[in-house]
Order: sequence, then C-alpha cells, then structure tokens
Amino acid sequence: MSWITDILDTLSDLPTPVVLLAAAAFSIAESGLGVGIVIPGETVVLVLGAAMDNPVALVSLFLIVGLANSAGDHIGYFLGRRYGHRLRDTYPGRRIGAANWDRALQALQRYGAWAVFLTRLLPIVRTLTPATAGMAKVPYPHFLPASLTGAYMWSALYVFAGALAGASVERIETVIGNTGTVILVVLVVLVLVVFALRRRRAGAVRSAAAPLVRRSTVSVGSDEAGADGEPQAGGKRG
Repeated sequence: MSWITDILDTLSDLPTPVVLLAAAAFSIAESGLGVGIVIPGETVVLVLGAAMDNPVALVSLFLIVGLANSAGDHIGYFLGRRYGHRLRDTYPGRRIGAANWDRALQALQRYGAWAVFLTRLLPIVRTLTPATAGMAKVPYPHFLPASLTGAYMWSALYVFAGALAGASVERIETVIGNTGTVILVVLVVLVLVVFALRRRRAGAVRSAAAPLVRRSTVSVGSDEAGADGEPQAGGKRG
C-alpha cells in the first residue's frame, strides 16, 4: 500500500465523533469571515470523505459539514449586521482587499440574498458575501435558505467526491504505480508554487499602486483648496 492508503486507513481508525468534529471545525472556518482564505477546508473535507468506510458515517459527515458550513456563513452575516461597513476598515478587512469586498457587494446587488449560494465556489468572495449581506441588512428569512442551500451543495460536492476518490484510490494506485504517485506529488508541488507566486505578484501590484493612490489624494486635496480661494503654497496674494 502507498502512503495515500496509509493516511486513509489511519483516518478510518479514528473515532467517528472525532472525525465529524474536525470536519465541522474546518467547514466553519472555510466559510467564516476571511478565515476561508487561508484554511483549506475543502481539502480536509475531501480527505475525510475519502476516509469514511460506511454509508452511515458518510451521510453523517455530509449533514454535519453542511450545517457547520452554514454556521460559518452566520458568523459573517451577524458580524456584518452588528458592525456594518466598519468591518472593511478593520485590519483583516483591509488585508482582504477592497476589490474583493466590491466583488461580493456587486454579486449581492445583482442576485440579492442568493448571492450567498451562487458565490459558494468562488475563492475569497465566498467568505465575504455573508458579511456583505449582513451589512446590507438582507432579511434573515431570505439569507437562511440561501446559506443552507449553498452549504449543503458545497458539502455534497466535497464529501461525496472524496468518497468516490477513496473508493477508487486502490484501483488508481494499481494502475499508476509508484511512478504515478511521484508524478502526482510533483504536480501538487507545482500547483502550490504557482499559487504562491500569484499571491506574491498580487501583493506587489497592490504595493506599487498604494503610492499612486496617495499622490492622487494629495492632488485632489490641493485642487479643492485652490477652488475655495485659499492661497496655495508659493502663490502670490493679490
């Protein structure tokens, strides 16, 4: 057996309540305000789905993951209702970036409460849409069905995809052998490297744009002062 099967066997030997608790924690983090950006909740749920060795445990995982994922939505929603647009001005809110907040707001303006469902698979935005719905004071009876539907769609996708992968992993290993496993690992590493480079490039673009924004603000302020009739630095009084 390869290391993949060993990991799945180890997870299968854990008590089911422990597995469900871990799945719930990562599912809440996945859709929690901003946390889902750095917590790979879908990866954990996928692996845990692959480790389930009986239908009862698999269905329990599906139900728990969906409920927990919706609970993460609720954290963002109620924080949005409580603090409004001040959330964007907090340190985590600024780190997320105004562009991502704007994307969530645009989705909400276009689709209403169902943006919570429709953005479920969009990176970053999915964690901001519930909070944006709270900021916009979307009625809770509209928010709840959108959150539950999106959460259980997300749960079904990753739990049952994991189960299918787990059921076929031994067959896959027989076909591809150890060489295929090495190739798979290399591909995963390459994907992670590309992801890291893209994040670094995006950070560099934001850093380069910041001085331009500050200079633009200063220029606008100077123009407004001149328009009000106030003397500008170095100017002559009439």
